[in-house]
Amino acid sequence: MFTGIVEEIAIIKNIVKEQENIHLTIACSFVDELKIDQSVLHNGICLTVVAIETGAFTVTAIKETIDVTTLGQWKIGQQINLERGMLANARLDGHIVQGHVDLVGRCVSMQEAAGSTYYGFEYAEKAEHITISKGSITIDGTSLTVVDSGIHTFSVAIIPYTKEHTIFKQYKIGDAVNLEFDVIGKYVEKLLRIRNS
Repeated sequence: MFTGIVEEIAIIKNIVKEQENIHLTIACSFVDELKIDQSVLHNGICLTVVAIETGAFTVTAIKETIDVTTLGQWKIGQQINLERGMLANARLDGHIVQGHVDLVGRCVSMQEAAGSTYYGFEYAEKAEHITISKGSITIDGTSLTVVDSGIHTFSVAIIPYTKEHTIFKQYKIGDAVNLEFDVIGKYVEKLLRIRNS
């Protein structure tokens, strides 16, 4: 389990395709603290460490993950958000994040405000994915609070610290992002759908 509090902006050092899998080698500062089989969140995608070298570690993504995330578009040298799994004795500073991306959304607007930046996003018209105002959403692994919730659209407000310490500062209109909707909301929505069917 993760919290959506980005720990570091890391760099993709190498990408190797093997049949339908993609092996990613990531350079980051806390490599010496990682171990094989550990789960790490990469732009909201939970991937398992399969190899460790000096200053970098490698993870493998399968076709299912590649098909429902932005991972297949990643390039060598690209920056990504990283977070290690939550410690059982740590504070849950963000919200419950599983690292299971629901779908890819798109940045459709950016507006500077007094002390923050508002970002608007849209996503495919799938009834099971909903947001609510003041609810939680994970965008590329970053836990955020929904400001405005529309039909298949929503916006978030980013404070300067979050913008500087995540890849939000790189976003442009039209960029694809990984979205994980609030797990509690997903359970409630499914229960209601079953009950009403």
